[in-house]
Amino acid sequence: MLLEVAMTTLYRAQVLLESEQHEALAAIARQEGRSVSDLLREIVRQHLEDREAHKLDGLQVVEKLTQIRESVQERYGTCPRDLVAEVRAEREEELERVGRGEP
Repeated sequence: MLLEVAMTTLYRAQVLLESEQHEALAAIARQEGRSVSDLLREIVRQHLEDREAHKLDGLQVVEKLTQIRESVQERYGTCPRDLVAEVRAEREEELERVGRGEP
């Protein structure tokens, strides 16, 4: 069922709540003179906004780390060797030795 309210299309959704949750929401809604549905829409809207803000915070952290990495590279340069590949090769050799029964 669709309902138009204040230029917004609303969609019917069935939500199962614990009794304590429903009682708490109903009490808040009564105190504020609004419906539980309206209160839930506000809670969901706020949660989605918070999630989006945290996503942006995460992107800002990644950007800052990228800036730090670039700054370190400019100041100290980069290692010409592929250290990760070297460690992997050493580990593979070690596993092969152990597989052959060598110390």
